[in-house]
Amino acid sequence: MKHKKLNQNFFARPTLQVARELLGKFLVRKIGQRQIAAMITETEAYRGPNDLASHASHGPAWPAGRRTPRTEVMFGPPGHAYIYLIYGMYHCLNIATEKEGYPAAVLIRGASLFPKTYNLTPTLNGPGKLCRFLKIDKMLNGDNLTISPRLWLEDRGNKIRPNQIKRTKRIGVDYAGPYKDKLWRFMIK
Repeated sequence: MKHKKLNQNFFARPTLQVARELLGKFLVRKIGQRQIAAMITETEAYRGPNDLASHASHGPAWPAGRRTPRTEVMFGPPGHAYIYLIYGMYHCLNIATEKEGYPAAVLIRGASLFPKTYNLTPTLNGPGKLCRFLKIDKMLNGDNLTISPRLWLEDRGNKIRPNQIKRTKRIGVDYAGPYKDKLWRFMIK
């Protein structure tokens, strides 16, 4: 199968569906003349203003969702990169989903490098490690990943069956009330 770039229609669907179906897809980063491809192995979904784990959650002061310069990409068109810094040192890559105006995104938590010829571990477990290795930072924030020449996603024909997917609680969201127990983290077993 020819490598097929994911289009906006792929991302303009329910966030949980996109999070599941990103497993087995490839994140491709072009740096200079070099392309690095990593198969996505783990994702987390963040959806809507009621999701207290989301940067766009409303809380009492934000009834329509927290739309700030930082979260603006989450409210924008699907398929755009939402990149932010955590702990002052690690970047995280999210991809906006659903419809414009509705704050939702999928965090790319982990991937495996292809081809496995790098002199590093082939597994990039953790969004910070992934972004550091692929040189993903805030310079790519807002990029349309369906047309970007620097960062995009591809379907390379890998079919991940439902019985190959494990669902768990999201990591580091104990503050999110009832949303801390949502099984919105997906990974290949």
